[in-house]
Amino acid sequence: MQRIAVIGGGQMGAGIAEVSARAGCDVVVVEADEAGAERFRARLEKSLQRAAKSGRLSTEDADAAFARVDVATSLEGAAHAELVIEAAPEVEALKLDLFRRLDQILPPEAVLASNTSSIPLVKMASVTKRPDKVVGVHFFNPAPVLPLVEVVASLLTSDETLAAVTAFAEDQLGKTTIRSKDRAGFIVNALLIPYLLSAIRMMESGFASAEDIDAGMVQGCAHPQGPLALADLIGLDTTAAVAQSMYEEFKEPLYAPPPLLLRMVDAGLLGRKTGRGFFPYER
Repeated sequence: MQRIAVIGGGQMGAGIAEVSARAGCDVVVVEADEAGAERFRARLEKSLQRAAKSGRLSTEDADAAFARVDVATSLEGAAHAELVIEAAPEVEALKLDLFRRLDQILPPEAVLASNTSSIPLVKMASVTKRPDKVVGVHFFNPAPVLPLVEVVASLLTSDETLAAVTAFAEDQLGKTTIRSKDRAGFIVNALLIPYLLSAIRMMESGFASAEDIDAGMVQGCAHPQGPLALADLIGLDTTAAVAQSMYEEFKEPLYAPPPLLLRMVDAGLLGRKTGRGFFPYER
């Protein structure tokens, strides 16, 4: 797969586009408008410069990767892609609409993938005329650094599509893949989200401060970062959306988003991307 389209140039979409471009793919990123396109370009350039400065990438390779990425502001920009990876916000209606429209634009052999972390893939597959070519490819943030990709098959995904996407992730991108069934949260979030929500409830109850909760897990359990800082990195809106999706599917109280998390999302305190979540950040 050489021609890749990424729908959405936010935190995850930009990372997926960068990984694909660094692997030698021709990438087009579709953003909603020119302002979003400019934010994506700045985000990609900054990430590549950071990789070059740290020695993880040569300056020449960083420049070449940047040159392989085009930006479009309409879905027609993805029309010639062999693989489309949707990385839009975790809003079911938005994703279904995107899949419906992309299905009409793309050639029949193109694969439609979603980076969703919670929405059932079979719902997205059902609005297309290619349900066998709809698959989940769940990257982790930051995508250029973390090696894992969850490959998720719906009840309608073909073995050929799974094999092609797995080969793309492993052989072209150099990622490690794990295979999950199509259920809310997949493997990693089914384990991670209850942990994050427990930390939020602990802080919400006044049992301990955010600093002490995170220090306990970093210093006592050798985690690279605490649960509240991790929620800030993921984005509190994304954390709440994944939790809500899992709660709706399983009706388990441990998946229910705590009131504090919902109030912070309502207030626009979404973590690193807004400059403030459980901790303050420089934007």
